[in-house]
Amino acid sequence: MRLLQPKAVFSKGISGAGDWAVRYPAFKHPGFCAMTLGSCLLKVEGEAPVLLKEGDFVLLPATPAFTMSSPDASGRIVDAGSMTSPGEEVRHGRRDGPAEMRQFGGYFEFVSPDAALLVSMLPRVIHIREVPRLSRLVRLVGDEAGRDDVGRDLVLERLVEILLIEALRAAPGATAGPGLLRGLADDRVVTALRLMHGDIERNWTASELARNVGMSRSAFFDRFLRTVGMTPMDYLLTWRMAVAKSLLRAGRLSLAQIAGQIGYGSASTFSTAFRRHVGEPPGQFMRRAMQAGPVEERGGA
Repeated sequence: MRLLQPKAVFSKGISGAGDWAVRYPAFKHPGFCAMTLGSCLLKVEGEAPVLLKEGDFVLLPATPAFTMSSPDASGRIVDAGSMTSPGEEVRHGRRDGPAEMRQFGGYFEFVSPDAALLVSMLPRVIHIREVPRLSRLVRLVGDEAGRDDVGRDLVLERLVEILLIEALRAAPGATAGPGLLRGLADDRVVTALRLMHGDIERNWTASELARNVGMSRSAFFDRFLRTVGMTPMDYLLTWRMAVAKSLLRAGRLSLAQIAGQIGYGSASTFSTAFRRHVGEPPGQFMRRAMQAGPVEERGGA
């Protein structure tokens, strides 16, 4: 959980009644939804539809395009408004009468420099149901969202961060396909991940990692590849490049300093590896990133 460094950025109440269907575009932030009343149908592009019920929690680590609707929606699908616009609870469908569905939705930022790598290895949809601890947290979010007390937004931000952590804890990593969740569910593999993340400057080899987790090199190599979906050295390289990109975007360190921080002996060695992996020299990447400036926030859910 510390690797992703989640930070709640925006959240708001959403309710619905009657016949409704709303389309959301792909969104650069990880999105979430905590169901606090009723049910609705979630259709993520490229995935099977999921019926969400009260107490459920959904995390979309990279938030592809998706549609939410009443369970038996038959009307037209409308485009959602901007998620970043503040204000009162969003209402879908029939405006009068009590809500039949209520949820608390929003998005996070993962501020870890290697977040892109980690997110790429998470399932596209993480749906958690019938986990009592998580359901209690969802109800707490619903209760707090309905209050108008001082500190409401701060409490909601903290609760949503805890919800994310609990969702990743509860996700079925051991039965998932190759990726981060499955790797984190394997005691030997997660030890290797901690070693690599804890000392990125070190000149790790597969043999050294294997010794540290108490396995032969071949057995460790096969196990890491089978669970994470890439070899240990490919993972380490990709993570180092993700960290390098973050440092280059910040623009505060020289190439030699960045090289040293991620385990390369010289700026030239780092530059060669970066160009081979990313497709452009690090200096060019840094200039382009700084010219682009901060990415403008977009709407979503």
